[in-house]
Amino acid sequence: MIFETTPLYALIVAAIYMVLWMRVTAFRGKNGVSIGDAGNPELLHRIRQHGNCAEWSTFILILMILAEGMGAPAIYLHISGVLLVVGRIAHPFGLKIDNASHPLRYVGNGTNMLATLNVMVCLAVNLLGL
Repeated sequence: MIFETTPLYALIVAAIYMVLWMRVTAFRGKNGVSIGDAGNPELLHRIRQHGNCAEWSTFILILMILAEGMGAPAIYLHISGVLLVVGRIAHPFGLKIDNASHPLRYVGNGTNMLATLNVMVCLAVNLLGL
């Protein structure tokens, strides 16, 4: 089977991931921090932006590739993929040290939960033969 849908979103999310990674690495180099956050709230902030992207992206993309491999309709994969990308773009802007209820944080978390639920339904439908 040739995967056509999920790789599109994997590529976009990988670009977002790399930007977030470069922000952490540049800050580490500029401030001489090799491991951890050295108690620096800005570095911790960047680490969590990057970490959150890694956590959600990996999880959803694995589910998507499984669903695509089982023959889930492309439209449902696109729905999860678009939600994932929107979430990955919004979340870093909404993740604030001093504001746990920033609207973009809700957008980021909400879209990723919806993407996950959507692809879980795709998997369940294929597993149950519905």
